[in-house]
Amino acid sequence: QVQLVESGGALVQPGGSLRLSCAASGSRFSTYAMGWYREAPEKQRELVARITSSGSISYADSVKGRFTISRDNAKNTVYLQMNSLKPDDTAVYYCNAWDQMWASAYWGQGTQVTVSS
Repeated sequence: QVQLVESGGALVQPGGSLRLSCAASGSRFSTYAMGWYREAPEKQRELVARITSSGSISYADSVKGRFTISRDNAKNTVYLQMNSLKPDDTAVYYCNAWDQMWASAYWGQGTQVTVSS
């Protein structure tokens, strides 16, 4: 079982920045594809950004050019740097790990990001 713990969510003004972190347990972090998802009120959970074990990265169109995903395998941590935040970015952000070996997905508890003046 992989434990994921997100942190870094906060209330921020439009145009501001935040960095989310997700720390994972276990010794096989480097083999996981890691993703950040978000879920806004009355909307479905959506993929925001993803980084594979080999470092391939993809983003939702709505965040391209503003968000950056990265990972530090030595720290078992994945990050999401969010710049130029908009009110539409308000959501609970969830960290996801995909273990291809066992075809298993793991989720963190989520961290709230609120963009408002």
